[in-house]
Amino acid sequence: MTVRWKRILFRLVAIALFTHFVVEITGHHYLYQTLRMTVFKGRFGPDIEEYRSMPNASIYGFDPEYWPKKPSYGTLSLSKEDAAYHEKNESVSFVVIHNDSMIHEEYWDGFSADSISNSFSMAKSIVALLVGIAIDQQAIESVDKPLYWYMPQYRTELGQELTIKDLLTMSSGINFDENYINPFAFPAKANYGDNLELLVSEYEVTEKPGVTFEYKSGNTQILAFLVSSTMRKPVSEIATEMVWSKIGAEHRAFWTLDREGGTEKAFCCINATARDFARIGRIYKDFGMWDDERIVDSAYVAASISKQATINPDGSPCETYGYQWWLGEEKGMDFFFMRGIKGQYVLVVPEKDLIVVRMGRKRDNGTFERPHPDDVYRYLNMGLSMIDE
Repeated sequence: MTVRWKRILFRLVAIALFTHFVVEITGHHYLYQTLRMTVFKGRFGPDIEEYRSMPNASIYGFDPEYWPKKPSYGTLSLSKEDAAYHEKNESVSFVVIHNDSMIHEEYWDGFSADSISNSFSMAKSIVALLVGIAIDQQAIESVDKPLYWYMPQYRTELGQELTIKDLLTMSSGINFDENYINPFAFPAKANYGDNLELLVSEYEVTEKPGVTFEYKSGNTQILAFLVSSTMRKPVSEIATEMVWSKIGAEHRAFWTLDREGGTEKAFCCINATARDFARIGRIYKDFGMWDDERIVDSAYVAASISKQATINPDGSPCETYGYQWWLGEEKGMDFFFMRGIKGQYVLVVPEKDLIVVRMGRKRDNGTFERPHPDDVYRYLNMGLSMIDE
């Protein structure tokens, strides 16, 4: 090796050591996990199957109840244009349920009805369900109670105004930085770090709560801490006892943890099958009921899928969000849905008794001319067309 190359190697080693030193003293060691799970695997964001490389808690179902199939099941098909759309956006699952019976399901890229993938932010809607259950169990008094009643660390000048409802409606005023590109923002720290409780404690209420809708994943994580502390068990256990075991879930689900034996990543990472995610949509479609058993209070569900008295940052009324559920309108019909960052959807049209589930690797945001990404309406209309045939 020449002197020149020795000098280059020395400089590279020095840079690496200095970088490691800076990362460690600034508490950004999660960046190594970020790189290992993304760039070193040839991608620039999370993957729908990365739960396989992370610690998880199980959510169990004990008595599988398979979706009944309509006589038309197996006779319907996607148009060439719709099939191409799924291919372009790397769909892995597409399930259509009408009147609580399956009319169509399709899988790609080696996936099947038994395949599990990440819900990403669809998990937020499930956390909201658990909040409603905690209220039913009288572990939480109501959505209008100040958060500090249960979590005293929020009894600050502005924090004392923060209610549970403000967290549910994404209007907490907490200074979480919801940036999916910046590796130093909350989403990256939360997804690839190893101490969610410590991370969340670094943020505080800086704006008046209950006013402005600002979508921030940290709000959901706080809700999970609240449910877990008031019901005195991990949220994955509550999901097992109060939801999965009661709705005929076909498969065990996995809730990714921040570390072995640690805390559930409540803002994102429930991993399950498309068929089982559809069951959450059915609970809300039926206002908290599963067959003859009540899962959560009907009034809470009604509020969850209704417009709330918050405003957007531009001052306009927020008409697209309830309690951790998204709201929309298509062809004169109201619908509500769970949403994940890569186009994970559970879309529910109560008027048509329709549930559409789409799981995949890419989201089509489109032109941003409508309140939601373009693919929301595209997948919804695929389902509508099948029941109108």
